[in-house]
Amino acid sequence: MNILKSLRTSALVAVAALSATAALAGVAAKPLQHVFYIMMENHGYSELIGNTADAPFINSLPAQGVLATNYYGVTHPSLPNYLAGMSGDFQGIWDDCPAGPTITCAPEEFVPGSGDGTDGNYLTAAQISSATATPHWFSGQTLVDQLATAHKSWTAYFEDMPKGGYDVVDAPVIHGTTVNLYAQKHNPFLYFSNIRNNASQLSNIVPLNSGFYASLASGHAPAFAYIVPNQCHDMHGISPSTALLIGLPSCGYPSTGLDHGAIQLGDAYLKNLVGTIEASTAWKNERSAIVIVWDEDDYSGFDGCCSSPLGVGGVTLGGSQVPAIVLTSPSAGGPAPGSQFTAPANHYSLLATIENMWGLPCLANACNITLGGLMTPMFKAGN
Repeated sequence: MNILKSLRTSALVAVAALSATAALAGVAAKPLQHVFYIMMENHGYSELIGNTADAPFINSLPAQGVLATNYYGVTHPSLPNYLAGMSGDFQGIWDDCPAGPTITCAPEEFVPGSGDGTDGNYLTAAQISSATATPHWFSGQTLVDQLATAHKSWTAYFEDMPKGGYDVVDAPVIHGTTVNLYAQKHNPFLYFSNIRNNASQLSNIVPLNSGFYASLASGHAPAFAYIVPNQCHDMHGISPSTALLIGLPSCGYPSTGLDHGAIQLGDAYLKNLVGTIEASTAWKNERSAIVIVWDEDDYSGFDGCCSSPLGVGGVTLGGSQVPAIVLTSPSAGGPAPGSQFTAPANHYSLLATIENMWGLPCLANACNITLGGLMTPMFKAGN
């Protein structure tokens, strides 16, 4: 009888333990309610991670979340990375030209005369020909199309965008001079015809200052918030003359060396932006994640992975190593703070991960990312 009682007690304890484990797994498995996706600019991993003098806030974040130590831009320059991150395809271009059904541009990178670290004969004749003839008006789907189909809310926020929806290539204009704080090349959605031709979709592309903070304060943040700071706050920088015009000389491109001023501006802006998100109801009471990623490095290299394009002789035409950091809210069931994600990854991997977490189909090159290549361990515990 004592043996039976002991066995029965052990069984009950085991069942209780399994039930508790299943309950915890269920909490962790619940999908995120919000993803705040912040896109930064043109700085490599080694320029930021460890640079506590210029970027103290950024260097404090890995201890609070998860740092990807093997993450890459898809290619160079900026625009194809933005397109890749949202559509799963860099669309076969290597330029930063405006959107439009009749606009075509020859490649700016991986060809002679680029004036940077990608200078050389790296593109094949077929790639150059195709890229040069490709209109900057793409017909494919993006992540936000998928979200709309799945009835998940989304909004794209752009600092210094003059108005919502269709707008100018660069803005604002101050005393007759265009100060390109807002840059269309950092707004991938305006390059897709099914968004540009859809008033409902266009209405989700709004100025950051008048839109994002109001949505947070209202307690109605979208499921997917795509956030692009202006070119002084995303670490890109602007010309020295226009930086002086707006009274922000540290935003001007330096003549040589690391642009310490741009890094410091971006670090301070991120501190305020992340702090505002973390003070919101969406963060305190709901399952949320903040993703901070850089589009590419400063053209000093072109390492890559995970379906980056290949050029002459099979050379990888990547965007080089950049930081990627994920923070998860207290109720999100995220991984232990201070973790690292070491597997090779890029903007395609991040897109595939978001699609997978929300049960969405994969897009283009995101379909090449295996389950083992997903960045899910940066968002969820036990993965």
